[in-house]
Amino acid sequence: MSYTDHQEMRRVLRREIAGTIGLLTDEHDFRAMRRYRSFTFDDHKIYLEQVEALLRTRASRGSHTAIALFDPQEYAEFCATTGLDPDTPASRTRFTAELATTGPTVFYEGQPLTELVPALVDEAVRQATWEYAATLLARLGACATCGEDIGRAAYTRASSLLIRILDTAQPGSRHLVCSVTATPETLVSVLHADEDTQGATHLDEAEALEFTTVLALGLATRCPGGLVMRTSAPGTSDRIYGWRLRGDGLEPLTAGEVFDAYCTDVESGDLIAPESGVDYCVPPDLGDEEVAPGHDH
Repeated sequence: MSYTDHQEMRRVLRREIAGTIGLLTDEHDFRAMRRYRSFTFDDHKIYLEQVEALLRTRASRGSHTAIALFDPQEYAEFCATTGLDPDTPASRTRFTAELATTGPTVFYEGQPLTELVPALVDEAVRQATWEYAATLLARLGACATCGEDIGRAAYTRASSLLIRILDTAQPGSRHLVCSVTATPETLVSVLHADEDTQGATHLDEAEALEFTTVLALGLATRCPGGLVMRTSAPGTSDRIYGWRLRGDGLEPLTAGEVFDAYCTDVESGDLIAPESGVDYCVPPDLGDEEVAPGHDH
């Protein structure tokens, strides 16, 4: 086999290898990495331009690249735990490889960094929210009265409610937001559900997991919270309706309550003009899935 044949084989193999780039998305994190002498970039804007050029080059060669959020503090902790020297490119590569398996990532598909970075940050927030809510659920333990695992039961209940909400929703795309006033901060989760031409609903599994976990936490802890949904379909007005968390179930909001929630500025309390082409509605009946009898844990 000739040298040229070997070169061609290596080119083919390179196209088979997926890579991951750890991205410093903001100026603060970039400055934190500059304390390492082996990190040779000194301008964040130029750094981002070079990353974007590299992504385009890899894509033009048929290579697939995932972008991970590079956190300098997590990197320093990783190096301390593994005994690696943080001031070497090899250590940064090792950490980035770890991010590819444990951290949030977004695949580069030709989108500019101005679109990719917000998507990556949103993914990181989503994962952090899920991890925090899941940890709080796990800490609830078993019911002192019946011995039932409180977190698991709440998750099952939340899953059932979500399925019922989607089953009774108007056809089209659905945008759901669940908020739970937990300690020390309010948790907010967003879920998008799209319906295909056959009427089947498609969900992002990671989004659905996070959303259900946050809802379960609200149900299990009886914390104040709510759930709102907006449905959109061609040729019809958007419909917005919602529920407040009550006991281990959901209590429908009136059309006026939904209107007030959407047409009031959260920070100032001032009224906001309602959107045109939007109906504020009472949600459909969830039947037995709606408000369940209280269960004292």
